[in-house]
Amino acid sequence: MSVFEEGRSAVVTGAAGGIGLAVATTCLGRGMRVTIADQDEERLGAARAALEADAPGRVAHVVCDVSEAESVEALRDAALAAHGPVDLLVNNAGVGRPTKPWAEREAWETTLGVNLWGVVNGLMAFVPGMIAAGREGAVVNLGSKQGITNPPGNAAYNVSKAGVKALTEQLAWEFRQIEGGQLSAHLLVPGFTFTGMTAPGAEKPDSAWWPEQVAERMIEGVEAGRFYIICPDNEVDWDTDRKRIAWSAGDITEGRPALSRWHPEHAEAFKRFAGS
Repeated sequence: MSVFEEGRSAVVTGAAGGIGLAVATTCLGRGMRVTIADQDEERLGAARAALEADAPGRVAHVVCDVSEAESVEALRDAALAAHGPVDLLVNNAGVGRPTKPWAEREAWETTLGVNLWGVVNGLMAFVPGMIAAGREGAVVNLGSKQGITNPPGNAAYNVSKAGVKALTEQLAWEFRQIEGGQLSAHLLVPGFTFTGMTAPGAEKPDSAWWPEQVAERMIEGVEAGRFYIICPDNEVDWDTDRKRIAWSAGDITEGRPALSRWHPEHAEAFKRFAGS
């Protein structure tokens, strides 16, 4: 049995557009029932109307601020009332604003509140019920390559996504401890994707993937049982990502300075390592 079979139930946050809306659309295309959530009421309503036109009776929508535990609990209750037990939880909602480690407190609080606490709130609201239901299910949390290789310039976003990576790894371990458990955890790591958050109002660059490509890769990865579902894009392939990740880990094991990939004394060595 697949989590994505006809009649199964999914909840997707941050689903008024971008990757979240693409995931909801793809799930509906598999015959699933979907509850979409977003804090943008107007865009969420428009998304629900568009989805409902192609999947009448299978779409519910809830205005939700994932940074607030009570709001996520209300989302859970609405999803259960609309579609029954939740088989797939996709914690997708995210924001990103440039920050320095010592400044922009409001941006820090907003970014951590949505990107990290939003996932924690989602797990606390939904996972106990998913465990109790005893059904095959999956939790997909949205990570980022910035949470793995930590490029300079957006400290709060990188910290939030590094936290989601660690949290999801812990979730996967906990699921493995449940005797007879049928839940799996997955970290979806998009490449450069054309969404409202990454490029509002712009035309899609040739180097970017469409959100629909990320959604399809997510389903392929979950069905294949992969924990790390790392997406390429039209410019960066897996071999390049693999070398960047390995170099970042090597800063620790090889005693290099932090973020040596961008350090003037090590940048050329990285280029040679990456084969560029």
